[in-house]
Amino acid sequence: MLVVAPLVMMLAAAPSADAIGAARKAFAGCLSAQVQPSLDKKVPLGEFQGQLKKTCADKEAAFRAAILAQDKADGMSDKDAQADADDQVSEYVDKIIGEYEEYNKPGT
Repeated sequence: MLVVAPLVMMLAAAPSADAIGAARKAFAGCLSAQVQPSLDKKVPLGEFQGQLKKTCADKEAAFRAAILAQDKADGMSDKDAQADADDQVSEYVDKIIGEYEEYNKPGT
């Protein structure tokens, strides 16, 4: 019986990690998919940022929800879980915006 309990706990934890991974992949994919079409249309940076927010809002919300659920399950406070979700979302958005800025530089 003692061997079964750790296995059950590991299996119970796996879906939430998978949920974060799937949500992260969907969010990152959505962000990445916006770059080339916006470059082709020569969309200004500010407009590009707004498009990211609008177009990927549902994927961002799912990613945030998965992070919050996992963090709270791990015993993190609401405030810390929210800060973690904000940081992780910002990392992805900042990376895509940085790439967009780099691709838009003259001579690239």
